[in-house]
Amino acid sequence: MTPLTQGEVAPGVPGATVATHCPYCALQCAQTLTATPGGRLPVTVTGRDFPTNRGGMCQKGWTSPEVLRAADRVTTPLLRTADGGFREASWDEALDLVAGRIRSLQSESGHDAVAVFGGGGLTNEKAYALGKFARLALRTRLIDYNGRFCMSSAAAASNRALGMDRGLAFPLADLGGADAVLVLGSNMGVTMPPFVQHLAGVRERGGLVVVDPRETVTAKLAADGAGLHLAPVPGSDMVVLLAILHVVFAESLADEDYLARRVNGVDAVRRSVAQWWPERAESVTGVPAETLREVARLLAAASPARGGRGAYILTGRGVEQMAQGTDCVSAAINLALALGLVGRHGSGYGPVTGQGNGQGGREHGQKADQLPGYRSISDPAARAHVAAVWGVDPAVIPGPGVPAMQLLESLGTPGGPRALLVHGSNVVVSAPHATLVEERLRALDLLVVCDLVPSETALLADVILPVTQWAEEDGTMTNLEGRIIRRRAATAAPGEARSELWILRELARRLDCGALFSEDPEVMFDELARASAGGKADYSGVTYARLDAGEELFWPCPAAHASDPAHPGMGHPGTPRPFLESFPTPDGRAVMHAVNHRGPADDVRADAPIYLVTGRVLQHYQSGAQTRRVEELAQAQPEAFVEMHPLLADRLDLAGGDVAILTSTRGQALAPVRLTTDIRADTVFMPFHWAGEGSANRLTNNATDPTSSMPEFKVTAVQISAARVAAAAIESEGALR
Repeated sequence: MTPLTQGEVAPGVPGATVATHCPYCALQCAQTLTATPGGRLPVTVTGRDFPTNRGGMCQKGWTSPEVLRAADRVTTPLLRTADGGFREASWDEALDLVAGRIRSLQSESGHDAVAVFGGGGLTNEKAYALGKFARLALRTRLIDYNGRFCMSSAAAASNRALGMDRGLAFPLADLGGADAVLVLGSNMGVTMPPFVQHLAGVRERGGLVVVDPRETVTAKLAADGAGLHLAPVPGSDMVVLLAILHVVFAESLADEDYLARRVNGVDAVRRSVAQWWPERAESVTGVPAETLREVARLLAAASPARGGRGAYILTGRGVEQMAQGTDCVSAAINLALALGLVGRHGSGYGPVTGQGNGQGGREHGQKADQLPGYRSISDPAARAHVAAVWGVDPAVIPGPGVPAMQLLESLGTPGGPRALLVHGSNVVVSAPHATLVEERLRALDLLVVCDLVPSETALLADVILPVTQWAEEDGTMTNLEGRIIRRRAATAAPGEARSELWILRELARRLDCGALFSEDPEVMFDELARASAGGKADYSGVTYARLDAGEELFWPCPAAHASDPAHPGMGHPGTPRPFLESFPTPDGRAVMHAVNHRGPADDVRADAPIYLVTGRVLQHYQSGAQTRRVEELAQAQPEAFVEMHPLLADRLDLAGGDVAILTSTRGQALAPVRLTTDIRADTVFMPFHWAGEGSANRLTNNATDPTSSMPEFKVTAVQISAARVAAAAIESEGALR
């Protein structure tokens, strides 16, 4: 069977094959979908060779077609009934109702009576259209998205140090040649398994170092390959970084020539880390002082300044989802700069983006303070440029809104939003202090959710609007490397499901600005490209034609002019490694920022003496709304659990399989115990993919980082008891009465 050429799409034609990418994480593994109309599933999937996945996929990718025909797939608009259920409705009835309620609420309470919450899984076109819809059709400043829970700390730290947030500022394949890779707070062996093949070379050379309180799959890869696993006290990762940098300076391992040529702020950082000698750091982190010295020397030996093949420092949510997350990432960037890694071939720093379009989703207008192209909404020049593309007066564009947690916590409060439109997010499961978030959603006058299944958030809605999935739509995504890729339709959507582009256009039409929107993704992409021109995330040189021709385009990719001597007669080739010549800062130099450890906002104490850390399991993704509906995945991991060391379980009088009650200051969760020696004895782990009594985010902290507004998901102080003990206490109390 001959695959379609890159530009062709033949959805639903028997045997037609379409090149696209997986609907899940930011690795965006390449897939080939083959249409099988009349079969149990509308498409079958095979892996496709691509620089990131090299033909491989994880269990989620191989089973991704199952979600297309989920048993409870929403295929027609649903309206809430008086008895609390739902009834089917036509699109006209549903959209007329939504538009009418929006008009009424805004007439009574102003434009900000309506808010929008987006998602990091939306295509670039839909993310762009959603930001434009909020600002022009709704005239509200209140829009943010679930990427605030994913990449905001890394983005804030990268912007202030390097002048730009581009996730990995190098192709993923570059990792293969390194002598050392330091990974902090990321378990890519579980979250994106095809990633680990890029670590094979460094693992063979004994240079993989993983920092995590659990001996995860990724940590085992390091230990089994003669690398290192550091298991610090939860929330103390920054001290690990500060101590390593202390050693780099104290032992004259820094690349002083690079620092003199390319970096500002060095002296202040040099002074600030002087207080974090390894023995002091050991008393805080539990990591042996000599191990900290060993890591510093390993990274230095691998650095270009000392003739090594190169070194990389990678961060993930484990160190970023903290109330000091921005500063922790700054400490990682400081270390990378001190060693001369950033902007050098074969070396670098980068955060490992999680959500499918976590990179592109934050560049084009979903964030509370941004316009397309990663422009500040408060910048008059940025507002004028985008307004000209939109054909409106800049004064029409509202000012900055508020970040996700502040937005969610204000819902239904006096003076707060009375309506919320949700696209691509399941906040009832994914937000911290989930019980509070659910209360706020219930307090709204109008909740509209666009989703493909009745997620826990959708089930609270007044209106559920059915949307298309990845195999049913065209568009673009931007993966963890800043590589812009094509998503292509392989099959028609079932029932009445529609793309968000169509939905936003139809709502805009009812709100008297339908002419500003199109349901054609290529039209919206071309507009996005023009709106981004000149911004940090410049897509103006990218077109569907170039992507369909197989060009590898990384942003920034500005439109090249015929007079451009660097690219005569051709399009700009894109920028896979943006920092090689200089940094996009006012003087072209990176900036180190002195930071210090503050510790978790919710630290352990007498009434909550155990650390809870959260994360993912191989079979599930994000809130689990999709993967929990795939039988193979659900059978492999059917329920939430709490993982703990046998020593801790013995102290708590718990055995494997017992149900434990976990209590924090925000709520309570119940989960069966799994025993493992792969975790610290003062720490427990819960995955966050489940709702109800097994919801880890009933416990997690909604305290936020002062710079990024990232909530502190990753460290929560909890009390743990056996459910049988609690039941016995209740029975005893009843008998006494």
